[in-house]
Order: sequence, then C-alpha cells, then structure tokens
Amino acid sequence: MAASRTESRNRATTPLTTATLYVLLSLADGERHGYAIAREIESISKGTVRMGPGTLYGTLQRLVAGGFVEPAPAPRHGRDDPRRRYYRLTSRGRSALEVEVHRLAAVLAVARRRHLLDTTRPEPA
Repeated sequence: MAASRTESRNRATTPLTTATLYVLLSLADGERHGYAIAREIESISKGTVRMGPGTLYGTLQRLVAGGFVEPAPAPRHGRDDPRRRYYRLTSRGRSALEVEVHRLAAVLAVARRRHLLDTTRPEPA
C-alpha cells in the first residue's frame, strides 16, 4: 500500500536522528566509505559525536533501505582496500538533509531572537 501524501509530508518534516543527520552531512560532499564517514562525523562535530561501528553501519543500513543513501562504486585509483564499501546520497537523501537543515536554521533563529545563545562563545562550524 502506498503512503498517503500526508504521511509522506509528515515523514519528510520529522526531525532526523543525530546519527542520521551526521551521516547525511558527511556524504553531502561526495562518496565515502564507512570509516571515512565516521572520521568526517568526528571532524564536523569537533569530536562531540563519535559513532561506533554498530551505530554507523546500522544507520547506513536503514538509510540504504529507506532510499536516502545508496552504495557507490569504489574509486578507481586502485590503492584502496577492496573490502571497503562506499556510499553516496540519493536525491531523496539530499532533499531530507536540506529539509532538516532548514528546520534547524528556523529553530536557531528563534533561539537567537530569545537570546538563548551565549554570544561570547563562537558557534561550532
């Protein structure tokens, strides 16, 4: 049975989990293998988010099953470990990421208007 338009819209506006958000963010620049995704997440979160293999690969499995991420061919430079599996965003994954980023930007705007952010500390990149 196909999902109704309302169900699809609600799913599209449902906040992403932290793990899902960071995996999608890590793939926004292009394909990566699992370990590189984990390193990128640690880097972009400035070390505040560290994903173990169970969380990372479980999240990737759900994202592939949901059509947000797909397997990608390994680069052709030949020096890579052939056991590595590469992943990339699908258009559905990029769209979900964009919806979430806009949702978070709106939340951040409200927080700023209500003076809830410490303006003496720099915001994380």
